[in-house]
Amino acid sequence: MYAVIFKAVIKQLDEQYEDMLVELRALSVNKYGCVDIQSVTEGENEVTISYWNSLDDIKLWKQDERHLLAQRLGMEKWYKSYQIQIVEILKDYKNET
Repeated sequence: MYAVIFKAVIKQLDEQYEDMLVELRALSVNKYGCVDIQSVTEGENEVTISYWNSLDDIKLWKQDERHLLAQRLGMEKWYKSYQIQIVEILKDYKNET
């Protein structure tokens, strides 16, 4: 399994951002096989981690037309800066009570 870590410094989020976020989350799960997505925002910092079964799925997602539009809008309007890291998860365990 792989994780894509998206870290950004927020410039200005708007209603278009919120609409795009909902659309892209559904698209990544339903069309490209994203397993889970978790996001947190603290002040002007945003961190989103998405989980994927394969690098091929991540590559296809990166090339999606709506995702490319969101990337462009992110650079133009929503974020001051961002960083993306792709990591392989070597071990995954949890303790539930």
